[in-house]
Amino acid sequence: MSRFERLKILSEFFEFLKTSKKWWLGPILVFLLLLSLLIVFTESSALAPFIYSLF
Repeated sequence: MSRFERLKILSEFFEFLKTSKKWWLGPILVFLLLLSLLIVFTESSALAPFIYSLF
């Protein structure tokens, strides 16, 4: 997938949010993105036992 296609998907998503007034989807997607980044970065680190104790 090229960079232009990724940007087009994002712009279409924001256009969808604007036209359908579904702004509540934005924070949910941001939270899911941050949670997935946390999982990926702590998968093989020394912090993993401490992260697991939080959940």
